[in-house]
Amino acid sequence: MEWVLAEALLSQSRDPRVLLGALCRGEASAERVETLCFLLQRLEDEEARGGGGRGAGALPEAAREVAAGYLVPLLRGLRGRPAGGSDPGPPARHRRRVLRAAGAALRSCARLAGGSQLAAALAEEALRDLLAGGPAPGAEAAVEVLAAVGPCLRPREDGPLLERVAQAALALALAADGDGGEAGPAEDAAALAAGRLLPALGQCGGAALRAVWDGLGAAGAPPGPGRVGPRLLVLSALAERLLPEPGADRDPRTREEGPDARRCWRFWRTVQAGLAQAQDALTRKRARYLLQRAVEVSAELGARCACGPQEGNGPSLFWWSEKKKDELLKFWENYILIMETLEGNQIHVIKPVLPKLNSLFEYAVSKENGNWLFHPSWHMCIYKRMFESENKILTKEGVLHFLELYETKVLPFSPEFSEFIIGPLMDALSESSLYSRSPGQLIGSGSPLGLKLQKFLVTYISLLPEEIKSSFLLKCIQKMSSRHWCAIPILFLSKALANVPRCKALGIEALLALRDVLQCTMITHQILLRGAAQCYLLQTAMNLVDVEKVSLSDISTFLMCLRQEESLGRGTSLWTELCDWLRVNENCFRRASDCSCVGLPETSSLNAYVKNLVQEYVKSPALETGENCFMPDWFEAKLVAMMVLLAVDVEGMKSQYSEKRRTQNVLRIFLDPLLESLMKLGTNAYMPLLKTDRCLQLLVKLLHTCMLKGSSTQDDEVFTLLQNFVMSTAESISEFILRRLTMNELSSVSDLERCHLYLTVLTELINLHSKVGWKRGNPIWRVISPLKNASIRHLQEMDHGQEPTLGTQVQRVISMAALATVCEATDRTPEVQLGSLEAGPTERFLSALPLNHTLQKPHAEEESSLCEESSSSQGWGKIVAQYIHDQWVCLSFLLKKYHTLIPTSEGEVLEPILPAVQMPVRTLQAALEALTVLPSDQVLPVFHCMKILVPKLLTSSESLCVESFDMAWKIISALSNTQLIFWSNLKAFVQFVFDTKVLTTAAKIKGQAYFKIKEIMYKIIEMSAIKTGVFNTLISYCCKSWIVSASNVSQVSLSTAKNYSELVLEACIFGTVFRRDQRLIQDVQTYIENLGHDCAANTVIENTKREDHYVRICAVKFLCLLDGSNMSHKLFVEDLAIKLLDKDELVSKSRTRYYVNSQQHRVKNRIWQALLVIFPRFDQNFLNRIIDKIFRAGFINNQASIKYFIEWIIILILHKFPQFLPKFWDCFSYGEENLKTSICTFLSVLSHLDIITQNVPEKKPILKQAFIIVLQWCFSHNFSIRLYALVALKKIWSMCKTWHVEEFDALTSVIESSLSQVENMPGAGNAKKNWQRIQEHFFFETFHPLKDYCLETIFYILPRLSGLVEDEWIAIGKFTRFTDIPLDSGFQWYLSPTQLCERKPGDWAQQDIGSNSGEADDQSEWTDVQKKIIPWKNNVPDLDLELVFQDRVAKLGKSISRLIVVASLIDKPTNLGGLCRTCEVFGASALTVGSLQCTRDKQFQCLSVSAEQWLPLVEVRPPQLIDFLQQKKAEGYTVIGVEQTARSVDLTQYSFPERSLLLLGNEREGIPANLIQQLDVCVEIPQQGIIRSLNVHVSGALLIWEYTRQQLLKHGDTES
Repeated sequence: MEWVLAEALLSQSRDPRVLLGALCRGEASAERVETLCFLLQRLEDEEARGGGGRGAGALPEAAREVAAGYLVPLLRGLRGRPAGGSDPGPPARHRRRVLRAAGAALRSCARLAGGSQLAAALAEEALRDLLAGGPAPGAEAAVEVLAAVGPCLRPREDGPLLERVAQAALALALAADGDGGEAGPAEDAAALAAGRLLPALGQCGGAALRAVWDGLGAAGAPPGPGRVGPRLLVLSALAERLLPEPGADRDPRTREEGPDARRCWRFWRTVQAGLAQAQDALTRKRARYLLQRAVEVSAELGARCACGPQEGNGPSLFWWSEKKKDELLKFWENYILIMETLEGNQIHVIKPVLPKLNSLFEYAVSKENGNWLFHPSWHMCIYKRMFESENKILTKEGVLHFLELYETKVLPFSPEFSEFIIGPLMDALSESSLYSRSPGQLIGSGSPLGLKLQKFLVTYISLLPEEIKSSFLLKCIQKMSSRHWCAIPILFLSKALANVPRCKALGIEALLALRDVLQCTMITHQILLRGAAQCYLLQTAMNLVDVEKVSLSDISTFLMCLRQEESLGRGTSLWTELCDWLRVNENCFRRASDCSCVGLPETSSLNAYVKNLVQEYVKSPALETGENCFMPDWFEAKLVAMMVLLAVDVEGMKSQYSEKRRTQNVLRIFLDPLLESLMKLGTNAYMPLLKTDRCLQLLVKLLHTCMLKGSSTQDDEVFTLLQNFVMSTAESISEFILRRLTMNELSSVSDLERCHLYLTVLTELINLHSKVGWKRGNPIWRVISPLKNASIRHLQEMDHGQEPTLGTQVQRVISMAALATVCEATDRTPEVQLGSLEAGPTERFLSALPLNHTLQKPHAEEESSLCEESSSSQGWGKIVAQYIHDQWVCLSFLLKKYHTLIPTSEGEVLEPILPAVQMPVRTLQAALEALTVLPSDQVLPVFHCMKILVPKLLTSSESLCVESFDMAWKIISALSNTQLIFWSNLKAFVQFVFDTKVLTTAAKIKGQAYFKIKEIMYKIIEMSAIKTGVFNTLISYCCKSWIVSASNVSQVSLSTAKNYSELVLEACIFGTVFRRDQRLIQDVQTYIENLGHDCAANTVIENTKREDHYVRICAVKFLCLLDGSNMSHKLFVEDLAIKLLDKDELVSKSRTRYYVNSQQHRVKNRIWQALLVIFPRFDQNFLNRIIDKIFRAGFINNQASIKYFIEWIIILILHKFPQFLPKFWDCFSYGEENLKTSICTFLSVLSHLDIITQNVPEKKPILKQAFIIVLQWCFSHNFSIRLYALVALKKIWSMCKTWHVEEFDALTSVIESSLSQVENMPGAGNAKKNWQRIQEHFFFETFHPLKDYCLETIFYILPRLSGLVEDEWIAIGKFTRFTDIPLDSGFQWYLSPTQLCERKPGDWAQQDIGSNSGEADDQSEWTDVQKKIIPWKNNVPDLDLELVFQDRVAKLGKSISRLIVVASLIDKPTNLGGLCRTCEVFGASALTVGSLQCTRDKQFQCLSVSAEQWLPLVEVRPPQLIDFLQQKKAEGYTVIGVEQTARSVDLTQYSFPERSLLLLGNEREGIPANLIQQLDVCVEIPQQGIIRSLNVHVSGALLIWEYTRQQLLKHGDTES
């Protein structure tokens, strides 16, 4: 068209200058400039052909005039004009169009002008503009000019100019944003420079190409992920110039020597960065193109080529050899195929390709010498792409594949391999979701990835060279400390490192890194996982640390990072392992120069270190700031105590079979400085304060650390020795404490912490004396009474109204704290009781204390000292709160001691001796006030007082009690996120609100309190859905209190419990559906718990039993204890059973269709489990009331597990009470349409007729009735019903033969032949398989309703066999471990005695139609086999699908093809509707869909526009596809899949057979791997773009049309 236009213009005038002048006048529109361009190109073409007739001599001059007078000013004007923003609207598009045309015209002008002067001048000017750095539009125009005139420059003469242009163009191209974001004007200019200017300059060769290549190579290290895109854009644009040209002369002497990118390591590193790190698909595609192009060039050239890595050592990044051509081509073909497949990001597409990755490793390692042939960085690119995939399943698959590398092969060492493990692999391992269980793996069996990680690290580190091993492990540990890891990854990494074989690889730097891991990364983790990780990190240190490089001081500092309450507890296996390690290496540690060894038997470095440690610790501090100095930190005391006990236990190991006295001597030598100082405490009044503090701190830490974890301390020799040593100093210590607490020596705020230390020591001494036997003459006894009296005296003296000072107020706080400690000790140790039950002066004083009395702030002049110490005290408010807290501790003791004196109303006592006790209303009001004043962590004693007061006042002051419930619940709700104090407060709250007396009284009154308790009960249940373990506290306390009460006054207790049976009901059905991350944490915790004592964390950390399972376990064990002969128990059980059945009906009505393992399914399952547990307590009268509800439940659509429970309970009812059989027969009298397949429930019951009739003396009438009913259902049109009827028939017929029922003798031959036919059915079709499956099913083959009646079957075996998710399986071990509610020793039905527990889940599931799929009718699921198993007919010929299609089409009067389109895998109605329309238009013979229900969808109908009325639609569900495809193959069809695979055929190359079946894949996952194996051929649509897939409807339409086109051509050829 353009040439025609130019020819027409030239025909109007013989002088082209006139035409050029005319076009250069007027507005510079895009059309005018394009016309000028066409004309100049036409003239240039004529000039090239030698046809210069039209003013040939003047043409160069005219071209110069056009360039200088029109085009250059035009381009200058465009440079200064704004681009119109980043959005290419009409002005921007117009400008670019003008730019492009003007640039092309300028190129023609430069060629027509002759010579390079014009081109050089234009290039110089454009280069100046480009380097000036103006706005983006100017740069774009300058690039257009340079791209136009660049090819006109002379390589030799204009070499410097070309070089400068190339450098500027490269700089512009590399400055683009490589992140794949939205393009702006600057990016447009950069893309133009890379896409047009650089290739144009590349044609000039020489200086320009060298400048570009040098510029690319001068950038140093390979670019990062964000900058690799522009580089690859430049490289791909110049690929033909940077790689040798295969078609050129192969002799290097006859062609110009240019760069060969294949020999440059920077080129390959850039390609690898693009393959592995690029964020956008286009950049990765460019990288693959460069790699493929380099391989193709190398294969065509055949010359030897090699490119070594930057380091100069190791395998080549790329090499080629003609001898290895086939292997090299195969390697790179597989490599590029894998990289292209990874673009799909779909695991079912990628997984079949992964075996090729194994072959890459086989090619990459030399078989002769075991060295790398290919640089391992190529393999790492593949794994990095997988690790960074958005699809976490693909990431996991990639990580697993990498960890399996060393299972079957040994790869040579490579630094890059190690760096990859430390970098990308560990980054990928930080994702918690990768550690989930595999399908079918039991809970607690461990993460497959975690176990593979352990095996991989052990193998890899064992193979590392010794000189590399240390640095690798150090980097690995430093990587663990460089980021915040989640609990699960750090646990499995630690476990993997702990299993590395012992070696001397780590020094002090690694030990510090391990300490960083402990301190920084595990602060917020779950306690058990955190404790387990600490155990493994300590084992790592013991296995890998080179003891000669670290001192004992380094080791002890490291051990202090471990929390003794979570991991390193004395008496655990970890403590023993640590002691053994210290014993073996005690003389090998790097010695400290200041260790003294005097007086130690067989001196060792460990003993010397510990002895010196204690001496230095006890030594008087050099600096002390007077009596008001702050308390020393506890860290050093904790360290010294731990090292002392470790050293003593190490000595005990050495003297295990020699004298036991050695341990005593060593402990005495260690503790001599401490004991000496403690003995002087009572007599040396001038001992430095800090020294006394440190000695007492060490004493406390020694006692705490010495306590054995998980076992009794009675047989612990070390604890006994320590106890004796401490007892010998008790008198001195107690006198010192008494003096300090009572003689006004504590007067500053910092002294309050000191007071806490003294009281802690006093409490420990009381506990020690309690263990050895309390004697009135012991030192502690002599201290308690004076301490109590002095404290009371101080408190009384300070009530005289004088202005308080800091000293007096501090002494007041200390006195109250001392009284509280005495009260607590008295409560715990009855021997310390200070008198009889008669109220003495102490009790009267405590009872008369003004409650919630706040301490006035000290005098003004002392505020400065208070402020100075605020960092220690954290304000006066905290001190006041502690004072009020201690008041309530004393009052709690008083109320507990004199609870019998508490009146039930205020007016009963006229002159109270103990006001706080005998005026309970006032005390309870004060308690409410205290709750508003005290911080949440101080309210515990107030709750204890409320527990005693509320039961007394609930009748007379109900509103006040309700207010106390409300106030306390608000505090508990606010504490729900505070782990440390929440559980103790919740326990106290539950104990006073749900106290048995409170519940009983509230139920009698039925007032506000009753409904408030119910409200709080449901709020607790609601909270437990968010915070696991809350409901456990409530149900455990209530059930225990009811059981205890039941043993005393059974009639009263459970009649009260009946009013709160909703609590037990909710407990029976309790359990939330957790998020995936929560389930994963629970799985890993179970795995750690299953390790038992092998993991010390299990010994140290108490199992709190806060799992949701324990709520149901508690309720079930409570129900098992109830006695059906006890009337109150019986009424409670019956009330609960009715509520359970009502709940079942409510859940069924809430959703008629519910999915397997949904919340509705789980709740119904738990309901029927609870009903089975309490069934033995049902009598006939009660069953008369509920039997109809149970039978009605059998007709409801239920999941398989629920059906089994319903069938089981019906069997048990009929076995125990055969009089209900007539009602059972009535269940079969409903119409078949109403019953659908729910009748299978009752047929399953009949299959256990032998159990039902065990207690019936006359069995024949029952057999007759059962036989008649079953025969009727054997004729059902529904295949599933017939199967169940046949199973029942087989059972009943065997019983008839056993009991000789004569009435059925006439039917013997018919029934025998029919059953024989079913048993010996020919062929291997679905009918025979289903008959075998249902007979082998556990419910019919193994399950025994009576023998298997036990907790294990109900809660573990049956849920497992019926396909319930593992969350619902409750192992019987959990019942036995839950000891809060002990069952009687005679309780026998824990375990199943039959072989049912050995069965595995079968592939037959009894399930109602539609329960899982959510559809109303599913009978077509069995249509392909329905007519093959009717026992009363021999044969029914199968209808040919093809005949059905043809018959229908003939009726429609349409032509028919032989194409069947299978769309059963497609989900979206829009795609199905579009396909339906396409199939109808092109005359497909049929369209198969997954469900015919889709035709009712409005979206389907909108796109199909009634095509479904004219096209045969067939329903084939996805599970039936394999059988359907095999059937079609047998009929001569070729099964064609529309999928991109390694062997797929291009659509343009494929010839469709007439009988073609087209299988389309799912929108997201394509065709599943199991169906790909059924295909005869895979056809793919050739693509040119970046996006890798078409919409499934579009793909199907393209293939349907291609099939139709080919068939039309064939029929046309036939007819001609």
